[in-house]
Amino acid sequence: MRILVVEDEPKVAAFIKQGLEESGYDVLSAYDGLMGKRLALQATVDMVLLDVVMPLMNGVEVCRAIREGGGRMPILMLTALGTTEDKVNGLDAGADDYLVKPFEFKELLARVRSLTRRNTLVQEQAERLAYHGLELDLAKKEAVRDGKRIALTAKEFALLEYLMRHADRVHSRAQLCEHVWDIDFDTGTNVVDAYIKLVRKKVDRDFEPKLIHTRVGMGYILTAQP
Repeated sequence: MRILVVEDEPKVAAFIKQGLEESGYDVLSAYDGLMGKRLALQATVDMVLLDVVMPLMNGVEVCRAIREGGGRMPILMLTALGTTEDKVNGLDAGADDYLVKPFEFKELLARVRSLTRRNTLVQEQAERLAYHGLELDLAKKEAVRDGKRIALTAKEFALLEYLMRHADRVHSRAQLCEHVWDIDFDTGTNVVDAYIKLVRKKVDRDFEPKLIHTRVGMGYILTAQP
């Protein structure tokens, strides 16, 4: 699991990074709001720990920009501003939780684990997936984009469901073969490429923004980011 830590105080950032890495997490670091927003939307990130008072963009602005950009990962705000109004502003911007400085690392770790469990449970129980006008009804096995129904075969639906559950992440052909087809990857097959082409034609051809993109040499990603 990769966590993005957006914190402009070097000592605090290093403290959090070391603790998370010792707890088994992969950590990305950003030291101002603009860098944090860019990494949250462009890198593969499972959670964001976000300071509020930062240069270039404050944490509330960054949180709102992440949500408006399609980022759905849990966001935990970290700040010395602990008034009720401060907390409400952060939560209204799309944050999932709020931790007031100073804090003990074990409390931060407990919040991280709680948000991880909650996010996993929500994803598993959700009957609908939605991303930039594209919706999947998992119970009815129906796909709709901007109000228009899209006819998909069972395997096309499974591929699109996997991409939507893991939006904004690049997936290799091997990963897609394993999770969608439940087979080991065979370098001689083009089944993934063929199905991506079919799904892209149905999902993207008549709509904007384009959602299914090829990352040359890496794989495929479902994202609204160019």
